[in-house]
Amino acid sequence: MTHPIWQTILDEARDVAECEPLLVRFLDELILAHEDLEHALTNLLAAKLNCEATSLIEIRLIVEQALQADPTIIESAYNDLKAVVERDSACDRYSLPLLYFKGYQALQAYRISHWLWSHGRQSLAQYFQHRISVVFAVDIHPGAKLGHGIMIDHATGVVIGETCVIGNNVSIMQSVTLGGTGKEQGDRHPKVGDGVLISSGAKILGNIHLGEGCKVGAGSVVLKDVPAHMTVAGVPAKVVGRPNTEQPALNMNHSLNGD
Repeated sequence: MTHPIWQTILDEARDVAECEPLLVRFLDELILAHEDLEHALTNLLAAKLNCEATSLIEIRLIVEQALQADPTIIESAYNDLKAVVERDSACDRYSLPLLYFKGYQALQAYRISHWLWSHGRQSLAQYFQHRISVVFAVDIHPGAKLGHGIMIDHATGVVIGETCVIGNNVSIMQSVTLGGTGKEQGDRHPKVGDGVLISSGAKILGNIHLGEGCKVGAGSVVLKDVPAHMTVAGVPAKVVGRPNTEQPALNMNHSLNGD
């Protein structure tokens, strides 16, 4: 049975193809020729991550292997699509993130690299990380653990470190860093709770915790734990209020005035 979101994507692609003949071949290759999101993502990610030094067929086989072995990757891909459509005011179609949004594409590519990392194929996972960084300008270490329903909006310059853990329904804007504080070893990166909103340019550094439903203001530097359902801003970041909703990631209100 066709997934309802995939059926919607097919319908959207057909509508665009009728209006824009120039895009027919493009839409056919990326959407219309495929029976489901799994096959479409396999084709898309293989094309994006391949380079002259590797075989397109071999990259496609690796993506297929990961998707078939772990059905949660596709479940997360659907949840991530819903997150973009529901939270991004510039997105009114499910097909748009799949076709054009590098934050969504980079996130799905990361999920393949994480599967490789988790199955002892660290060298290949690091190759995928490198290609994701080159192609999408997004650097997510394959060892990081990311939940579902995540939106990485615009995405350019996002960095997520190896021991970072991100919960579900989190929204991350461009130029955000979830990094370490120096040359320390071991568990050294942030842990982000469900429903957190991290505004553009924020830097969250060290093995600290962002509590569930908190908000980080744009350009902030966070060096200490943030309690659940609090808003922090500044350099260094301090508590400046409370979000006006339990999961600020869902309403995408970056203003501090309403807190």
